[in-house]
Amino acid sequence: PQILGFVAKGSFGTILKVLDCGREKVCAVKVMPKVEVLRRDTLKQCKEEVSIQRQVRHPFVHGLGDSWQGQRHLFIMCTYCSTGDLHALWRAAGCFAEATVRLFAAELVLVLVYLHDLGIMHRDVKMENILLDERGHLKLTDFGLSRHLRWGERAHTICGTLQYMAPEVLSGGPYSHAADWWSLGVLLFALASGEFPVAPAGDHVAMLERVKQSSYESPPALSPALARLLAELLCHNPLRRLRYLHHFQGHPFFRGVAPPRAGPGL
Repeated sequence: PQILGFVAKGSFGTILKVLDCGREKVCAVKVMPKVEVLRRDTLKQCKEEVSIQRQVRHPFVHGLGDSWQGQRHLFIMCTYCSTGDLHALWRAAGCFAEATVRLFAAELVLVLVYLHDLGIMHRDVKMENILLDERGHLKLTDFGLSRHLRWGERAHTICGTLQYMAPEVLSGGPYSHAADWWSLGVLLFALASGEFPVAPAGDHVAMLERVKQSSYESPPALSPALARLLAELLCHNPLRRLRYLHHFQGHPFFRGVAPPRAGPGL
């Protein structure tokens, strides 16, 4: 491949824009130094990332191509999205109209339901990990922290991005797929209001205290339906959080949207 430029820094490596000369197609390649992978003891996580992305086939998931290794680096190729990520768009826009938030939310709900049905937890749902294609559809990316987690199993690793982490993750678990729904709530709150519900802290202990003390009240400018959705996602008790597709299909915020169906075919 021919390197065309730098795209971003991911959770475990650098993302480059490259030209796949054989297919005459522009792709993105994640480059991970082996020394760094071994130093951080993340070889198992890298294998998990590739395994998960090979398993996943969904219109709103960033597609995986080839993966290979050189003498000093591991490489993972995936499709290239020229429009950039949701965080850059949000920073430029300030906030989004609720009609736009509704469409973004519907696509992310479909992706998370699909992943959870496969027993996959993303663990790093945030704006920077959501790309937009040329038609404006979302593509969830960066499965560097994801893991297989069967229903009933629990995880304990404190990982993710502080401002998006659920209280049960910040406290060191046990936690399950419900933590992804909290992250979605934080993301939608920021998209609609222009600011995060809780300011960032220096570490997970300080962040947990801020999360515990916050009421997560929605700004008065938001509609009652969206405020209700956020309250049902940003629920401190993970067992009471929205999580199943039918919860969203019947929700007032999604009224008027064509009923979403789970699965790759949509």
